[in-house]
Amino acid sequence: MKKYFYSASLLLLLLACNAQNGTQEAASTAKAVPQGIQDVDVAAFKAKMQDENVVLLDVRTAPEVAAGKIAGALEINVLEDDFQAKVDALDKDKTYLVYCKAGSRSARACKIMEDAGFKDLYNLKGGFTAWEAQDK
Repeated sequence: MKKYFYSASLLLLLLACNAQNGTQEAASTAKAVPQGIQDVDVAAFKAKMQDENVVLLDVRTAPEVAAGKIAGALEINVLEDDFQAKVDALDKDKTYLVYCKAGSRSARACKIMEDAGFKDLYNLKGGFTAWEAQDK
């Protein structure tokens, strides 16, 4: 009877270890493919710009954009009434690098986009102000 008890205990221990290992593997896989909104600094934002399937999105006002912007950025003002409609027309399968002047409006834009079904969003911490400061 003791032999049966020890064998069953060993089997349960092995199964528990294997299940825990599978959970850890799933967690590490989830980390390898980031999704949702990520706040990144200028260096990480610039590095991400080199990836394929990326759209750079400037969510500032027209006067702010006229004062300077990151080359190649698509402009959609988050404060305009038609922001949601314009965002809905974008390809949800792409990665979006979003920025504003200081990072607050772009965080708001990312949240709106996430709620609309976008999965891969990067918000530039410090916004265009941080971008310009990095280049000085």
